[in-house]
Amino acid sequence: MSTIYNFCAGPAMLPQAVMQKAQQELIDWNGLGVSVMEISHRSKEFIALTQQAEKTLRELMNIPKNYHVLFMHGGGRGQFTNVVTNFLGDNGRALYLTSGQWSSSAVKEAKRIAGEAQIDEINIVETINGLHQVCMPDLNQINNDYRYVHYCANETVDGIEIFESLNSPWPVVADLSSTIMSHEIDVSKFGLIYAGAQKNIGPSGLSIVIVRDDMLSLPSLVQSSVMDYNITKDNDSMFNTPPTFAWYLAAEVFEWLKTVGGVSVMEKINQQKAQLLYDCIDQLSFYKNGVAIENRSRMNVTFQLADSTLDTEFLAKAEQAGLVALKGHRIVGGMRASIYNAMPIEGVQKLVDFMQEFAQKHS
Repeated sequence: MSTIYNFCAGPAMLPQAVMQKAQQELIDWNGLGVSVMEISHRSKEFIALTQQAEKTLRELMNIPKNYHVLFMHGGGRGQFTNVVTNFLGDNGRALYLTSGQWSSSAVKEAKRIAGEAQIDEINIVETINGLHQVCMPDLNQINNDYRYVHYCANETVDGIEIFESLNSPWPVVADLSSTIMSHEIDVSKFGLIYAGAQKNIGPSGLSIVIVRDDMLSLPSLVQSSVMDYNITKDNDSMFNTPPTFAWYLAAEVFEWLKTVGGVSVMEKINQQKAQLLYDCIDQLSFYKNGVAIENRSRMNVTFQLADSTLDTEFLAKAEQAGLVALKGHRIVGGMRASIYNAMPIEGVQKLVDFMQEFAQKHS
């Protein structure tokens, strides 16, 4: 059977080595004769797994000691709510920067929870020369006082990524769901980082929260105990039964990333993959991308065919060639190739070869 390359935006492909190991251990993990899904989350074996997972993640991201790592329920959307309920008690205010579908969804949820009077919003994407471009505001010129400023580093639907650091007088809360561990960052510049697992970490249902000590002293709103950052911290992310299999797979992904050289090596690979695909789009008039070069996502490459009537044939032929899940999000249409950490450069090369052949056939 030929190799299948899965370009799904999420749940996304996992590293083949991790999937093979999980398959081998599915019914006999750690020599216990049972699956990791079947043992107590409070057993010494599973506790050891969680401790090693956090240790490896801290090493990979160089997380300072004054930050806590939480493994939580609810995915990224769950954190839309949790950020508000944990930090906006006692009439707190927050500023949200919007750059696409996910950051706008975070605003919508924040307003639903906190009330519109407590949430301010700035749209930071402009259309310049027909291309979407991020234009960061000077936050130091804003007179209001905020508990935090929130932004999404990468918009998976729109194919827009923000690479520059946010210079903010308030703590920065960042949704890194689709970029975590795809390139190096300075964790100390953030008050809180959160990420849904189903892009670069593992299966859906789990989220990672990296939160600075001082953020946990902010007044909170009434909320569910299971989503309280302090309660989660105090109970080692086990106030109730966690998503154990997702945690296990995340731990294996962390180890895999360590074996390939860590985040710095992965960043170089991701740059190569993205450049290969964008070069193909730019060199062929048959395809086009609507994002300014400086904001082109390395994780989610969006593109359109010059003749949209060929979209259905493109997708069908691509699937026959072993290139699946290339259909763009229903809101923007066109195509989207999600090339997260687990996507090998061979998969991107095969997509480029197919795109060149398809364009030649229909030009």
